[in-house]
Amino acid sequence: MDILGTSLRVCVDDLDAAVPVYEKLANAEAVRFQNGPVAVAAVGPFFLMSGPEGHLEVLRKIAATLAVKDVDEALVDLHTVGAEIIAGPSPTPIGRNLVARHPDGSVFEYVDRQGPAD
Repeated sequence: MDILGTSLRVCVDDLDAAVPVYEKLANAEAVRFQNGPVAVAAVGPFFLMSGPEGHLEVLRKIAATLAVKDVDEALVDLHTVGAEIIAGPSPTPIGRNLVARHPDGSVFEYVDRQGPAD
């Protein structure tokens, strides 16, 4: 599998207050979207997330988001190393994702930009 990049997941109380800080640090403009009840801002290598505590509690368990060329390829490699697939593969607004627990217990989200027809 080709890992193209990583994003750090940061849960914040006030997304509007946090975005300018991370925009300055990353020298990048935020791209905002909703993931269910959670508001997300992608800023450079950061995913800032704000929403109901119950949802954030689950999201905090995911160490990082890994951008990959193809989620299906990642799925094969994850099965090969004995990872447990917790969720997905699932379509997202920009591609597909899956969440996996590695044999060491760490949890990562894998995402690609492959649309359903790709």
